[in-house]
Amino acid sequence: MTGPARGGADPGLATAFRETMAAVCTPVAVMTGLDGELPHGTTVSAFASLSMNPPMVLVALDRASELLALVRRTRRFGLNLLGAGQAGLARRFAAKGGPAKFAGVAWERHCGVPRIPGSAGFVGCTVAGLAHGGDHLIVLGNVVAAETTGDAPLVYHRRTFGTPTALPEGSG
Repeated sequence: MTGPARGGADPGLATAFRETMAAVCTPVAVMTGLDGELPHGTTVSAFASLSMNPPMVLVALDRASELLALVRRTRRFGLNLLGAGQAGLARRFAAKGGPAKFAGVAWERHCGVPRIPGSAGFVGCTVAGLAHGGDHLIVLGNVVAAETTGDAPLVYHRRTFGTPTALPEGSG
């Protein structure tokens, strides 16, 4: 019998939870911030709308994230909701690299943060607060701008990027 994993979780449960969550289809975004004029970003799939009145979102970031430290300091962030053809950007921003991730990537300043043109949507936010969530911090954001192109979103499911397809009428 094995002992508890980090934080007291049963290792078998942690593995089962990881596999169960891999079966959940999640949207993919690049969360961005600015350090002076240097853009920073990281791929996130743990984000969601939180409130309509006022408009709010939440994003979970690893406590060791460089972007989290920047967002805590600047109190601003952007969510570039990636489109079906942007899996390469998702992979690029999932790697370590700080501002080097933006090398060769077009971006513009919008709401004080980097916006990646061609994304399926963009949400600009100010930080409303932070909440503890295990090995992550949950960033609560007040939405100050929201735009969509109507393009198909990029999603992550079973460790693969894809996009949803509509079911035929009358199925299910």
